[in-house]
Amino acid sequence: MRARVLVATGAAVLAIAAAGCGSSSAGSAPSSTGVTTGRATPAATTASAANPTAPEVNPAGDIPDNQAYVRYRVPAAGYSVKVPEGWARTARGGAVTFTDKLNAIRLEWTRGAGAPTVARVTARDLPVLARSVPGYRAGAVTSVTRSAGTAVRVTYLADSPADSVTGTSHTDAVERYVFAHGARGAVLTLSGPKGADNVDPWMTVTDSLTWTR
Repeated sequence: MRARVLVATGAAVLAIAAAGCGSSSAGSAPSSTGVTTGRATPAATTASAANPTAPEVNPAGDIPDNQAYVRYRVPAAGYSVKVPEGWARTARGGAVTFTDKLNAIRLEWTRGAGAPTVARVTARDLPVLARSVPGYRAGAVTSVTRSAGTAVRVTYLADSPADSVTGTSHTDAVERYVFAHGARGAVLTLSGPKGADNVDPWMTVTDSLTWTR
């Protein structure tokens, strides 16, 4: 009689164990949406693993938003323009250049050039740039409006001057503006590393041109 009781008890234990296994299998089954419950990986964990401590990166050559500007009267040119305060100034070959780190502003002037047009600048200036600018890669030639009047803007890429220490150079993005006022002309060439965001500073400079006579 005791043997039968033990057999019955053993069968009951096996039945309970089997029921437990069935419950566990059902608990891991996909829900009606097709997503397995209780096994999802948090999105934050995935993003963190991909780039946990990446700092904000600003392209080299960005001019600070709080940069101050001072007005500079170009000698014998008949115009003045605002330039970033504190930049180094050099005069050479009939041009004045302001530089700071990787950026440069070159101011030139001409006589008897006549009103600039896209067609005239394309025919007259682009061949000269292609021959004289290291690494010249043509961009666009467009007409733009500034406070001093209509100007022609030429964009292109060029090799920067070689670093005095490393001897290496980078690619500059260049904007060249051609203005005219009567028989006088002004050429502003602004350059900085490709990828730098200097849209606002370059607008400040080119929109500040004022004819002084």
